[in-house]
Amino acid sequence: MKKLLVALSVAGMMTGCSSVPESNSTQGDAKVVEKTAAASSLNNEDLFVVYEEGRMNIFYDADLYKDFLQLGETSFRKTFIGAGPKGETLMYGLTKADKKKLTGIPSIEMMEGRLAPANDFYGEIIADGRINVFDDWKLFQMFMAHGEVPFRLTDIGAGPKGETVVYALTKETKKKRPEALIAKFKAFRAM
Repeated sequence: MKKLLVALSVAGMMTGCSSVPESNSTQGDAKVVEKTAAASSLNNEDLFVVYEEGRMNIFYDADLYKDFLQLGETSFRKTFIGAGPKGETLMYGLTKADKKKLTGIPSIEMMEGRLAPANDFYGEIIADGRINVFDDWKLFQMFMAHGEVPFRLTDIGAGPKGETVVYALTKETKKKRPEALIAKFKAFRAM
């Protein structure tokens, strides 16, 4: 019996060793191309979050986000109770095309770290009556975790309804006014 167990163990180890995939640069390149193609079909340029009544309303679609700001509701959404960074309920606003999808929704993919943002990322987080504006994904994530960023430009009353607008800055950009980000915000908000 002991010999049988040893033989089975050795056979199992050999099977485990032989099932390790071989490094094949062509196969690896194909996977990268496939991943890149999949990512390019997703809308990962924008992400918008509105904190409201203990909920995080999250959108990747700019039109849906703007509708939510006007109406306070979305027709379609996915809700995850208590799944936020601080136990908030996450409510992902969905487009009509997204409502039947189980996967591949850009806002969920980005928030869960499966989809990197585009190089020209733009984001807004509305919290405590302020509009926080981002062009840096790491700063966006930092705000989500801590509720603030270390460097920022605060523009009191500059929002479309007189809200305070806070532009997140990096250590490198903290000494100059973020004109490009301000212009992007004003263009997005049609101001």
